[in-house]
Amino acid sequence: MSLVKKFATVGGSTLVSRFFGFARETLMATALGTGPMADAFYAAFVFPNLFRRLFAEGAFNAAFVPLFAREIEAGGKDAAKRFAEEVFGVLFTVLMLLTIMMELAMPLIVQYVIAPGYVGDKYAATYQMALIMFPYLMCMSLTAMLSGMLNSLHHFFAAAIAPVFLNMMMIAALAYSIWFGTEARTTALYLSYAVLIAGILQMGVLYAGVRHAGMSLTFKRPRLTENVKRLLWLAFPAAVTGGITQINQLIGQNIASGKEGAVSALQYADRLYQLPLGVVGIAVGVVLLPELSRALRGGREVEANNIQNRSMEFVLFLTLPAAAAIWVLSDELIRVVFEHGAFTPAMTDNVASTLAIYGLGLPGFVMIKALTPGFFAREDTKTPMRFTMISVAVNCALALSLFPYFSERGIATAASVSGWLTVVLLFTTLLRRGHWIWDKALGWRIIRLLTAAAIMAGVVQVASTYVANFLTPTTPVLQQVPVLLGLIGVAMLVYFTSAFAIGGADFGMLRRSLKRGASKPIVPDDDGA
Repeated sequence: MSLVKKFATVGGSTLVSRFFGFARETLMATALGTGPMADAFYAAFVFPNLFRRLFAEGAFNAAFVPLFAREIEAGGKDAAKRFAEEVFGVLFTVLMLLTIMMELAMPLIVQYVIAPGYVGDKYAATYQMALIMFPYLMCMSLTAMLSGMLNSLHHFFAAAIAPVFLNMMMIAALAYSIWFGTEARTTALYLSYAVLIAGILQMGVLYAGVRHAGMSLTFKRPRLTENVKRLLWLAFPAAVTGGITQINQLIGQNIASGKEGAVSALQYADRLYQLPLGVVGIAVGVVLLPELSRALRGGREVEANNIQNRSMEFVLFLTLPAAAAIWVLSDELIRVVFEHGAFTPAMTDNVASTLAIYGLGLPGFVMIKALTPGFFAREDTKTPMRFTMISVAVNCALALSLFPYFSERGIATAASVSGWLTVVLLFTTLLRRGHWIWDKALGWRIIRLLTAAAIMAGVVQVASTYVANFLTPTTPVLQQVPVLLGLIGVAMLVYFTSAFAIGGADFGMLRRSLKRGASKPIVPDDDGA
């Protein structure tokens, strides 16, 4: 399979999940707006989500995949299966103990960590929902391990499509609540149970995928073997690095909890910029790590460098126009997607300005996904962790400084600045160590892509003034949608035409991206978000 085909497999599946996510958030806005129960639900949900990224996805994408790939190369599927069972036994035991301890400590965690600004009924609701949803961490951590196995075996689809179940379950809960007119707190509780059920379903789907790939796992008594010790040594710093977005999100939420509606406003803005981040960034990160690991294991440094350059080309080709469009169309996007029911025009203004700032940070967030595999594939997880800690410190300082003056916009600014700082640190270190040999052609191409994105932004800005009367708060949503889609269509046409016309993209670039290289796969190719 080519790199782009693999990117498309993961990105396409993630796109499906993100569209279901849009439907979910639209229903959330209709049912709860940015009211206290929306704040309570998002605060409770961020915590298990944070731990999932810290101890599951981040750790396993960075540490488990290279070690699992090494076992496949050294001893075949049988050796890899033994390693996976060793890890499964330890992971299951640790997660069970962690879940019990966190459930017992949940009152203090909610009060001092998740939402220190919540009191009364809002605090009680957050506590109740956090109790219900925290076991989701256990399900998703085991799911992340199964995803790492499937990705290493070049089965990308099942892991990428599994998150659709979360959105489908939440949509079902919201649709039921809206149809029967349930009160806000009851609706939020339905959502909490939907999250837990979705975690169980996702784990079941991934386990079936692993069995289909020829690796049925059995539970082994937890033992700290040499392989498990090596995994843990690599996993802790990788977990911190992989969870940078969630760490910054938790910091922002903690600060924002002092203002009514701020937590849910950040969440709604996050949902929109997560679409391109998920489709491009997560796809590249998931595919790039096993590809780089395999090339480096085989001593093919030239191929590894080519993979990195072509991946960055692909990332920026798709991310720069997305960032420009979010900046220019933030008001229109929020109005059409969310401004219904309990979601008011005043909420639209607030969320849109926050989204526009996140848009400026979007290329940085995506580039982090493309740069960190250059370290992880070499089993270096400590360097990115150091950079992550610097980034988190900067984010925290900026968020605390800016929130009193700019509210949610200050938190978004802090996250964007810290994201770009991480990019600079990662990229310059790879260059200095000789782990990334910069293509001069790539540099010129980036300049031209920036120019094409600027041209697109200017054209769309002018075009939006001509259709402003069709995107007012009083315009029916069924009339707003085609107008917005028309603006997006104009943006795509102008960007791609400009990019090809001025040399930011050409068919030679696409052909190069479609070629993975001369290496053979670890195993025959036979598949979350």
